[in-house]
Amino acid sequence: MPVVSSKGKAMPESPIRKLVPLAEKAEKEGKHIYRLNIGQPDIKTPIEAIEAVRNHKLDVLAYSHSAGFESFRKKLASYYAKHDITISSDDILITTGGSEALIFTMGSITDPGDEIIVPEPFYANYYSFSTQSNVKVVPVISSIDTGFSLPSIDEFEKLITKKTKAILICNPGNPTGYLYSKEEIKQLAKLAIKYDLFLISDEVYREFVYDESEHYSILQEKSLDDHAIVVDSVSKRYSMCGARIGCMVSKNKSVIETAMKFAQARLSPPTLAQIASEAALEAPESYYKETVAKYKARRDTLVAGLKEIPGVKVSMPRGAFYCIAELPVKDSEDFAQWLLDKFDFNKETVMLAPASGFYSSPNVGTNQVRIAYVINRRDLKKAINILRLALEKYED
Repeated sequence: MPVVSSKGKAMPESPIRKLVPLAEKAEKEGKHIYRLNIGQPDIKTPIEAIEAVRNHKLDVLAYSHSAGFESFRKKLASYYAKHDITISSDDILITTGGSEALIFTMGSITDPGDEIIVPEPFYANYYSFSTQSNVKVVPVISSIDTGFSLPSIDEFEKLITKKTKAILICNPGNPTGYLYSKEEIKQLAKLAIKYDLFLISDEVYREFVYDESEHYSILQEKSLDDHAIVVDSVSKRYSMCGARIGCMVSKNKSVIETAMKFAQARLSPPTLAQIASEAALEAPESYYKETVAKYKARRDTLVAGLKEIPGVKVSMPRGAFYCIAELPVKDSEDFAQWLLDKFDFNKETVMLAPASGFYSSPNVGTNQVRIAYVINRRDLKKAINILRLALEKYED
């Protein structure tokens, strides 16, 4: 019998989605599930995006340019300018989600066996994308005790080898919610220049920062023009996860030209989704402000509730809409499965993402979970109470 590839066998399961069969079984049994496992916002997509698709005048749903609509890229350049980021439309490549932007980036800057240093815990699909690209993820561990702040530069330098091609960060962070400071970005910039590395920043949660904090992009560092690559997406910013539109941004012409060859091979990003995404840029400033205010209130509700549960440790996220919580259990994956398969309170339970899947280091994060605060505050309070009751009943 023919066998699948070693690469296919090495592909990790999604820690976010692999419990779905248990969730579907629980729902068939009549249970209501509070889904805190996945970053699917309940915020309404801007009406501008919906109306643009609803009222389009297309007679033929044709290919777009492989780089994406020029009009869309120009509007994106104007969007970035509002965030003190000076780029041109030629520095932007529209992709099928931020996922494709990461895959194009890895394909453009690495060869098989090359290495990328990533602070962990990190977005689980970074490991999947690196596996597809035959790239080695080299983790540098951040700690819940420091709120998942940037590990020391010395820790990064210890890991740099001749095969190191890049450092990859997520800012603000998924799954931690950590927001890198301007000073931390500058430290990474100096390191990238010193060792002639690329610095890749996943900035899809740029808008979602709290407590009067400010997001500082690697694209604001003039010294990084040849080193900086930003991955972005409309998925979270406009609650358009199903549109699958993202972009890759870099002032390094060789990088964009190389990525363009990958873009040509997949022909073009989806046309209708680009129409929606371009229109979303017309959403009023109030859309962002109202959305950020909702997430901040949810964050405060979640963190306050978690801190009241005996044995639970949580750091205060300053961005995105996730947090990592450390639970008084040995195996959070077993606990997450038990929540769906064996536990309910008044026919309700909670779905969590085991955090070990956000680490590549073995036996790390085994008692942690990622929680996405993407449901309303009333339901969050119910979910926190269910979690408290479950922890009281659960036996390792």
